[in-house]
Amino acid sequence: MTRRFRVALATAAVLASGSLAACGGAAAEAGGAPQTGGTIVYGHVQEPPCIFGGWIQQAYISRQVLDGLVALADDDTVQPWLATKWTVSPDGLTYTFTLKEGVQFTDGTPVDAEAVAWNFDLWENHNGNSTAKVSIDPYYKSATAVDATHVDINLNKPFPPLLRLITQGYFGIQSPTAYKSRSTQENCEKPIGSGGFTVKEWKHGQEVVLAKNTAYNSWPATAKHQGSAIVDEVRWKFVADGVSRYASLSTGESNVVYEVPTVSWKDAQARYQTIRYITPGKPVSFYINTKTGPFTDKLVRQAFAYGADRRAAVEAGFHGVIPYEGNPAVSQATPGYNAEAAKAYAYDPAKAEQLLDQAGWAKGADGVRAKDGKPLTIKLVYGAGFIFTSEGATVLQVLQEQWKKIGFDVKLIPATQAELWGGKYSDPSTFDATPSYWTSPSPSILWIVWRPSLPGNPNGSNRSFYNNDTLSTVIQQANAEPDEAKANALYGQAQQIIQDDAAGVGLYTQNSTYAVARNLKDVWLEKSQGEPVFSDAYFTK
Repeated sequence: MTRRFRVALATAAVLASGSLAACGGAAAEAGGAPQTGGTIVYGHVQEPPCIFGGWIQQAYISRQVLDGLVALADDDTVQPWLATKWTVSPDGLTYTFTLKEGVQFTDGTPVDAEAVAWNFDLWENHNGNSTAKVSIDPYYKSATAVDATHVDINLNKPFPPLLRLITQGYFGIQSPTAYKSRSTQENCEKPIGSGGFTVKEWKHGQEVVLAKNTAYNSWPATAKHQGSAIVDEVRWKFVADGVSRYASLSTGESNVVYEVPTVSWKDAQARYQTIRYITPGKPVSFYINTKTGPFTDKLVRQAFAYGADRRAAVEAGFHGVIPYEGNPAVSQATPGYNAEAAKAYAYDPAKAEQLLDQAGWAKGADGVRAKDGKPLTIKLVYGAGFIFTSEGATVLQVLQEQWKKIGFDVKLIPATQAELWGGKYSDPSTFDATPSYWTSPSPSILWIVWRPSLPGNPNGSNRSFYNNDTLSTVIQQANAEPDEAKANALYGQAQQIIQDDAAGVGLYTQNSTYAVARNLKDVWLEKSQGEPVFSDAYFTK
């Protein structure tokens, strides 16, 4: 079999000792030759509501089942997958993809241009995937099947980031026949794609069992071998507790685990193969409510940024494994990252106190500042257990104590996934700050997160409620710019605007960390979002 000694990791990804990139042909190192068959037991964290959808946890698993049109390689080039090649019209408004011939969904129907066009229509017009939709709005216009193997993606205006964006797992292609003929629950639990695995069974609360697609013939150009999966099965287990999840490697209950507790990272490096992937897109940073409450005043926002040693808290809380990120808008693994903007608001409690004095907030006997009889109370809502691990929650507690010293009364409010995404904290009156992240391989993530939210065109992703016409213009100019260097300069300008106005406050980069048993080879990460890929993996005897 053909094997490429390459791991699809982000530019900033770090491979620990026992590098997976070096393991592809090193079976002797593990004490035996490659073997076919077997079951990979993978310990993941969160259980998604459906196998596919607009949440990163859904993209992780749908990547095993649904093929995409194109893939992102570790050298940052877009490579063929279901599409063998593509062209872009001179005006930048039409992308024509040529599809592989002879590819079928696992229900036996063809992966043809009609199917691809239908999927784009599903994402855009039928709520098939909210993240896919917002990633290409308002640029996407329509998709048209030219013939069986050629599909046109038509845009309203030029959008060079399109190719990078559709490498994400959110853009996995499903069978229209299956989707239209089955119930919502069936599609949710067992989507039909053309990928390396099929969904055999979903034991809710426990695991999803993925079975090898023996007819697989549509691997991406980034794959490590040509052909169907080498293993027979993947058991995708949901183990919320990090200690238990990591311990399952030593007991042999799992072969791969996700989100290694940072306190165990050095131990994992010594005992297993490890991968650390820094996620591109928006880092874990604070959305700051600029619409109501104390943070409507820029001085108070800036004081909040200066008033806690965020770098030290992150480095201590995550044991030096997860990097601090001072840029609230774009993470360091993202093209167009503005490193200078990340340097702003270094810890300076004296500066923070001076700004609060200037803003008219005076300290009371209890140390809490007040203005016009109202205390400087900050409602900080965070996703407990699904955005923030226990280690992340500890970081917030450290920051809370530091903010208290300069007069902020920060109330930490843990929210469940159902509460945070179900609308309980959607109104600006319900919170003052909330930390979150958004994965994306493109700096055009700025448009998703910071597009103005207007009465006739609301933007639910703009959790800072920050409407800045200049920022909007700069991002749109960047999105339309065909010259990458010029586009990145504009994206950098946009990041600086956000930072200067303290519309967000940086915290840390979202990381994906993995520990892999030494006898399991060629587990690699898809570059655009860091999903693990198991269709190339094999055990050694």
